[in-house]
Amino acid sequence: MNRTMKLAGVLLVAVFLIAMLFPFFWIFITSFKSTGEIYGEGAFRVIPREPTLQNYLTVLFEKGILNAVKNSFIVAGTTTVYIIAVATLCAYAISRFEFRGKNLLLGLILAVSMFPQMIVTGPVYNLFHDLGLTNSYAVVLPYSTITLPTSVWILVTHFNQIPLALEESAKIDGASAFQTLYKIVFPLAAPGVFTTAIIVFIAAWNEFLLTVTLNSDVRYHTVPVAISFLRTQFEILWGQVTAATTIVTIPTLLVVLFFQKQIVSGLISGSVKE
Repeated sequence: MNRTMKLAGVLLVAVFLIAMLFPFFWIFITSFKSTGEIYGEGAFRVIPREPTLQNYLTVLFEKGILNAVKNSFIVAGTTTVYIIAVATLCAYAISRFEFRGKNLLLGLILAVSMFPQMIVTGPVYNLFHDLGLTNSYAVVLPYSTITLPTSVWILVTHFNQIPLALEESAKIDGASAFQTLYKIVFPLAAPGVFTTAIIVFIAAWNEFLLTVTLNSDVRYHTVPVAISFLRTQFEILWGQVTAATTIVTIPTLLVVLFFQKQIVSGLISGSVKE
């Protein structure tokens, strides 16, 4: 009976993994197919009959996908730095200081993260238009609406796991509040901060609505926006879309693969109350 249950569990996990990985595999093989093969008899062929690199050459040298990748790195990197800086200070204050309305503040932060982006996009566009900030990298500023609330919540959890006695000892030794934060608390909360930074980076990398609304100039398009414009009036260029998707997935995939231990460590360290 135990062996049967174990075998059933293995089969269930295998089916789940296949279902999760198959779309990525199909995108990858489709990127090597010509337009005729994608829509023709070879549409469901696993191995392309006549593999081609034309889709990759087109998106790299004609459609400007590398410029979009550069823009995504600038936007996602800048967003990650300033969001982590702000979220760290906010989360530390909420975790360590006692004040009225503390739980209400946490509830409001969580409520902000639940707002549909469509509600925020209109007012943000009007503000950016009046300030002359459209078609620029200033799009990183409204990114805080989708990344800051989650970051604060995650970091509050990690700061709560750090014993208060360590900070009290540092204060007795003459350390200021900022010295205590950056020399005592921050190193201990590093796994959580690192995990939060990865989550913020990926969220900013994949953001679409704000960028396509605020930056109509193709020079400032990020990866999701650039891929969405790989179409004609009557057709979606699936070969180019899959090739571009394969290219732009590599950076985030490498980040997750290289730092998976730190990510898991950060998620686990804030999930157990000591």
